[in-house]
Order: sequence, then structure tokens, then C-alpha cells
Amino acid sequence: MWDETWGEWLRQSPPGGELLAWWQQARDGMSREAYGERLAALLSAASPRDCAAAGFGCTRRMDRVCREPSVCRLDPVAPSAAEEVSRGEREGPVPGACGGFHGFRGDFEVHVRFSGDGDRHRAVLWRDTAGSEVRLWVDGVPVGSGAVLDSYGHWLDGRFLVVRAEGPDGHPLQSYGPGTLVTGIVSVLIHDAVHGSTRMLVPEPHERWTDPQVALAGETLRVYATREAVAADAPDRILPSPADPGATRESLP
Repeated sequence: MWDETWGEWLRQSPPGGELLAWWQQARDGMSREAYGERLAALLSAASPRDCAAAGFGCTRRMDRVCREPSVCRLDPVAPSAAEEVSRGEREGPVPGACGGFHGFRGDFEVHVRFSGDGDRHRAVLWRDTAGSEVRLWVDGVPVGSGAVLDSYGHWLDGRFLVVRAEGPDGHPLQSYGPGTLVTGIVSVLIHDAVHGSTRMLVPEPHERWTDPQVALAGETLRVYATREAVAADAPDRILPSPADPGATRESLP
């Protein structure tokens, strides 16, 4: 049963009610894969308030349900000019709810990231903790199939989703350790939600991507090996950023 504070919202949001019912029901006789597929589909159609009402953890506490529904259930307010430029992740309590949610069960975990541009796009990352497989959907479409992905990602400018992936075994600087990604040198997946295109960037032998960072600068995407390289403005790669087909030249990223 939901927190009655969310009752009014759920009564007017069929996707939220369906998500709540699916998240709370037992997975009797259903495989993890089948349950996860349906959960990913529901989350791909859900709003931030649907996720909060269904009881997922948020950016404040990933292991706790929404602590201030009286604020988060309110309609979102128009962002300020500074917020529109930064398009960072919303952290509650905030009208419209947080920009990211987390759910955990005994044998899997799921993470949802909404883009910071009116939540036009959302990424769903589902991890099978038994087999360590991570699957990714962006706007309901599978992305990065066949790659070994991290279970977290983030948005740039409300358009580019960035997720780390295991690096090449043949890299001369490669090392191994525990974690979702076992390689010390990692690759980077960048998905352009506007164009529906995906790039997998694999480090060259001379590139030491131990903590890769991706930044948007003008009409380019810049890939840095570490946070220290960002501070020194020493990118390993500078890639052209395809124009948004719906943007004017003055508003291009």
C-alpha cells in the first residue's frame, strides 16, 4: 500500500499506480530477467513523481523512500536561468521530485536517471547482482548490448548519457580488481538521446583512463583521463558534438 500522502498523485497517474503494483508484488514463478524487463519498461514510462510514489530511494537517500512527499508531490517550477544552463541532477526535497531514483531487491538493483531538461529523457540501469550483468535502456530502448557496463550513469546537458564500461584486456596499463567493472583502465559509453546514437570510446595504449570524465565544451565533447586532467584542462580526446536537429545555431550546445 502506498503512503497516502501520494494517494492523490497516484489516483491521477496510471503509470505510477502500475509501477507501484509491480514493484511491490512478489516475483513468484517469474525469472529475474522477465521481471527486470517489465520493470524497465514501466520505469521508462514513469515520471519522477511516479518513482517517488512507488517507494524508490532518491538522490537524498538511495535506501529510503521519499521523506518529504508534501514538497516533492507538487508540480515542478520553471527552472531559473542558472539552473537551465547547468541542467544538473535535482536533489530533493524539490517540487516535481528528484532527478534520480534507486531500487534494491535481493538479487538485483535498478537505477533511474532523468535528464535535466524537463525530464525529456530517462536512463534505466538494471543490474543482476547474482551474475553482475548490467543492462541499460534509454527512453525504453536497449543501449550498449554486449558491453560490460557500470550500474550508474549521468547526463550531460540533458542530452548525452555517460556510462563507464570495462576497458580492453590488451591495454598495456590494464589492471584488475573487485567491483562491477573489474578493469582498472575503463572505456566510456556516450549515448546521444537526441540522435539516438551511441559511441563506445576505448582507451588507446597511451591513454590511462582510470577515472575518465566527459565534459561538454561549446560544440565538442572532451574526454579526460582523470579529475586531475580536468583541472589541468588536458583532454585526451576532443570529439565533435552533433548538432541538435531541433536547435537553432544560437542555441547549439
